[in-house]
Amino acid sequence: MTDAELRGSELVPGAPPILALGAADAVLNALPLPVIIVAADGKVADANVAAENFFELSVSHLRRQVLRELVPFGSPLLSLVDQVRSRGGAVNEYKVDLSTPRNPGDRLVDLYVAPLPERPDHVVVMLQERTIAEKMDRQLTHRGAARSVSALAAMLAHEIKNPLSGIRGAAQLLEQSAGDEDRTLTRLICDEADRIVKLVDRMEVFSDERPVEREPVNIHVVLDHVKRLAHSGFARHIKFVETYDPSLPPVFANRDHLVQVFLNLVKNAAESIGETTGDGEIQLSTAFRPGVRLQLPGSKTRVSLPLEFCIKDNGPGVPNDLLPHLFDPFVTTKPTGTGLGLALAAKIVGDHGGIIECESQPRQTVFRVLMPMFTGDGAGPAPARRT
Repeated sequence: MTDAELRGSELVPGAPPILALGAADAVLNALPLPVIIVAADGKVADANVAAENFFELSVSHLRRQVLRELVPFGSPLLSLVDQVRSRGGAVNEYKVDLSTPRNPGDRLVDLYVAPLPERPDHVVVMLQERTIAEKMDRQLTHRGAARSVSALAAMLAHEIKNPLSGIRGAAQLLEQSAGDEDRTLTRLICDEADRIVKLVDRMEVFSDERPVEREPVNIHVVLDHVKRLAHSGFARHIKFVETYDPSLPPVFANRDHLVQVFLNLVKNAAESIGETTGDGEIQLSTAFRPGVRLQLPGSKTRVSLPLEFCIKDNGPGVPNDLLPHLFDPFVTTKPTGTGLGLALAAKIVGDHGGIIECESQPRQTVFRVLMPMFTGDGAGPAPARRT
C-alpha cells in the first residue's frame, strides 16, 4: 500500500483508500481557515487551499518548506508545536503575529495546534485571522460615523446655508460702495462663504437615503475606466499594473457609484506617491475570496462577500495612529483636504452591502473592497448558508 493509500485508510477507517483520501482532502479544502500539517522534521506535510492563500505559496511549494521559514524568527507557533508533541494535547494561542518580510502587513491570527494521532509526531495547525473579524467591527463603526455625518449634513444645510446666503448678499451690497481696500475684504467674505457652501454641499451627499439603483456590473470595465481617467489627469507619471481574475462574476452595484469609489482610492494613491517619485506604481487587482461573510446590522442574515477588489500603491504609507480612523469623517493627511472622500467611499461601499479596509506600511498601502456578487435573479447578493 502506498503512503497516500495508507494516509487515506487512516483518515477514514474501512473506506476505500483512494476515495477516503479524496473525501478528506475535499473537506480540508472546503474549510475557509488555513490548515497545515507539520511533520516530525518540521517540514510542512500538507496544507489546504486557504493555507495556500494565506502564505501565498502553492501546496507543492509549501511541502518543501520548513515551518520556521514561513513564520517570524522565534514565533510562538514553533514552541506550541514542540509543546503539543511533548504533551500530546491540543493548545491554543491568541493574537499571534505571523507577518514576515515575504508576507508583510497586519497578520494577527489565533492558533489552534493539535496532535495527529494517526501519524506520530505530526501536528495539525489551524489559523484564524483576527483581522477579518476586526474589519467587520470597524466597518460597523464607519457606517455609524457616516450616519452621524448624515444628521450633521441635514442640520448644516438648514442652519448654515441660509444665513450664509444673507452674509454673501450683504457683502456684495457693501462692495458696490466700498473703496479698493475694503473691496478686497468684501471679496474675501464672499469667497469664504462660497467655500463653506461647497463643503456643506459635499456633506449633503451623506444625507441621501434613497435606495441605490443597482445592476450587474463588470468590475474590470469600471477599473479600466478609472485607470483611463487617472492616466489622462492626476496620475500621468504613475505606472499602472493590472492583476485581474477574468472569471470573476459581476458585482451587484451602481456603476457610477463604483467609479466614484475607485477614482477616489486611485487619486489618494497617486497623491500619496507624489509627482517627484520616479518609480511610482499603482496595482489594480481583483480576486474571488470565498469564506468572508458579514452579518447585516439589525438582521440575522449573513451575506457572503467573495469579490475582492484592491488598490495597492508603493507610496510612503499611512501613519499608524491614523490608520484605525482613516474612514472617519474629517480625518485627512492632506493640508487642504476635507477628510470626506474616504468617509464617502465607506458609505457607498456599505450601502452596497460590502466593506472597505486599509492595510499600510512603507512602500505598500492596500485598500481592499469586499462586495457581494450578482446572483442572476435580480435580487442582489445571496445570503450565506448557515452553518
